Amino acid sequence: MKKNKPKLIIVAGPTASGKSDLGVELALRIDGEVISADSMQVYRHMNIGTAKITPEEMRGVVHHLIDIIDPTEPFHVVDFQHRAKEACDDIYSRGKIPIVVGGTGFYIQALLYDIDFTQGGEDAALRDELQNIANEQGPVALHDMLRELDPAAAVELHPNNVKRVIRAIEFARQNNRPISEHNSEQRARISPYDYHYLVITDDRTEIYKRIDARVDRMIQAGLEAEVHNLLEMGCTPEMTSMQGIGYKQMLAYVSGEYDLDEAIRLIKRDSRHYAKRQLTWLNREPDLIRIDRRVYPDATGQCEYILHNYIM
Repeated sequence: MKKNKPKLIIVAGPTASGKSDLGVELALRIDGEVISADSMQVYRHMNIGTAKITPEEMRGVVHHLIDIIDPTEPFHVVDFQHRAKEACDDIYSRGKIPIVVGGTGFYIQALLYDIDFTQGGEDAALRDELQNIANEQGPVALHDMLRELDPAAAVELHPNNVKRVIRAIEFARQNNRPISEHNSEQRARISPYDYHYLVITDDRTEIYKRIDARVDRMIQAGLEAEVHNLLEMGCTPEMTSMQGIGYKQMLAYVSGEYDLDEAIRLIKRDSRHYAKRQLTWLNREPDLIRIDRRVYPDATGQCEYILHNYIM
């Protein structure tokens, strides 16, 4: 690590890999605080479907960017970047080390490389037009539009990630250049941080087993009741918060689109697909420190390995 830059530790990995436990263990050992890089855990009242860390699991470690907005409010990568930089400054001011924990790779990248999002402001009319296309013709039709404008971005973005597909089309139309080209330039930026990028890995079959078990626990813990409560609060299916895996499928179930068994099957399937995309994203990042769960199955062993070989 370079001594002329502020220190930053990142703990990443696919969903259900044990990131939260490792982040807490590291924070306790090196006097750190956690910054959540999870696009869903920012929302209050959304605890079960986001597998949000509990106060007991935090073990006294301060966590930032959890429960900071209501689910009726939008939250985007620029919001995360701004708040995460503020949290880093706050942590540094108290002589501690920020530990960024999460599976939203674009959020981590935005902070780590201080990505510039100033090109092309938000065009509300265009976004509404594109959202209507997704609603009326389906996300695949919108994705086909992106493929014509930016084939590289279309390969990277799943059709169901409507929010980012819209942003990619918006960027291309506003700047007359593909967002994939812009993103490549941003990825080449030099990080302002002196960082260690830790990634928990495992056999994919085991990851999928843990995902399925987690979904079963969510259902038993009352995910359906949580969704009903969100609807009573005024949440609607098109809101950013309600697009999250687990909530989207449960909303379709409570609206009568399909039965509970089908909702559970789709949550598990889409969670597995999301984990696969997370791994694909992470595999593109340079300078990763991989921690294999098959060798170090728990946070204590993982932490000992990291401290002995990399940080201390």
